[in-house]
Amino acid sequence: MTTETETAPRTTNGSGQPLLSVEDLRVAFHTDDGVVHAVDGISYSLEAGKTLGIVGESGSGKTVSSLTMLGLTRSKRSKIQGRIMFQGEDMVALEDNRLRRVRGNDVSMIFQDPLSALHPFYKVGTQLIEAMQAHRSISKSAARNRAAELLELVGIPDPKRRVDQYPHEFSGGMRQRAMIAMALANEPKLLIADEPTTALDVTVQAQILSLLQDLQQRLGTAIIIITHDLGVVAEIADDICVMYAGRIVERGSAEEIFHSPQHPYTWGLLSSIPRLDNPRDEELVPISGRPPSLINRPSGCHFHPRCPYVRDAHKRVDPQLSPVDGSTEHVVACLLESSVRSRIWDGIQSGRDAESLQRMAAASAEPDYSNVAIPVDQESEGSALSPGEEGVVESEAPGERHGAAPPQTLDEVNRRFQEERNPPSGGDGPGPGGG
Repeated sequence: MTTETETAPRTTNGSGQPLLSVEDLRVAFHTDDGVVHAVDGISYSLEAGKTLGIVGESGSGKTVSSLTMLGLTRSKRSKIQGRIMFQGEDMVALEDNRLRRVRGNDVSMIFQDPLSALHPFYKVGTQLIEAMQAHRSISKSAARNRAAELLELVGIPDPKRRVDQYPHEFSGGMRQRAMIAMALANEPKLLIADEPTTALDVTVQAQILSLLQDLQQRLGTAIIIITHDLGVVAEIADDICVMYAGRIVERGSAEEIFHSPQHPYTWGLLSSIPRLDNPRDEELVPISGRPPSLINRPSGCHFHPRCPYVRDAHKRVDPQLSPVDGSTEHVVACLLESSVRSRIWDGIQSGRDAESLQRMAAASAEPDYSNVAIPVDQESEGSALSPGEEGVVESEAPGERHGAAPPQTLDEVNRRFQEERNPPSGGDGPGPGGG
């Protein structure tokens, strides 16, 4: 069985090794409220010239995993474990000086908000020139000519005039193109695109994705595209990782993820995408609930509070990534039997109502997890909270807590905790004369 903490499947380039291999990466931030488990044991690999899509809701750890690759999460209050092997070097263990030579040169990133990422006080051309001169021995005039070439490469009209303009003089789509030009200035081997189409209209979105594909074909660059929208990576990605609560819950080729998804979270993401082959009056199906707190994570399967097919064991047992039908490339972390998952997905595609699919899941045989079960009320890991308070998930409103009764008041929690610590020796309960 392939688990989440094992080495990612190796897709090789000409040298026999993948360009990038992330192995059991874990990133935690120590805060006053507790430990935030932003990334929890993810593994994947990427071959030169290929595209990997990382999808998931906000807060699933997508961006943090990529920022860690560039050393941008290093701080006194962060803890980083695992390895990020890039061209034979471990990016996690690299010294800061060496990492600066790699960042922006061999590995570049298109940040999520170009208006914030571009400095408002400096002209776009000046920022492009700085990116080149930081890593190459190049004159200012040659860098300026190169900057104009890059703007033309990404489809910005009249580039020789635009290099002398400020970011606020560019439209949203043009700023995004300028960010792509800056990321490509030193012809990196790996390009990380963090939500490159956010806040862009559909036409510009399609142009940006087409531009990334065209540049990849010209330069042979490997691309990691981070998004919450599976529709964005439908055409551009070769492989897809689906992330939830800091973990990869499903990983496979784009064809496998779109045509044979295995995780209920992936089904939810796919069901929320508009489709041209569906009736116009058909409503989209949102994923119920909200993402969990990464300080006080749910016990067992972290998705179980929102999963419509949850079983009792799912609240206790933490699923690990395992192969789908013997495939080493398509893996999923789900406790539902493979045959049950296939029937549910077929039912979703055929338009069966949700209640009948839930009854089918409930009627299926449940494996025996007694050897690995943990207490159901163990709701949290790594929290700085006191016993008895661990079960409250911050991101959930009262009454939503894992489908259970509303959480108790603090006084009730404290009283229950004292009763468990000091059980009565006799009588009906604690109190005078009762122990």
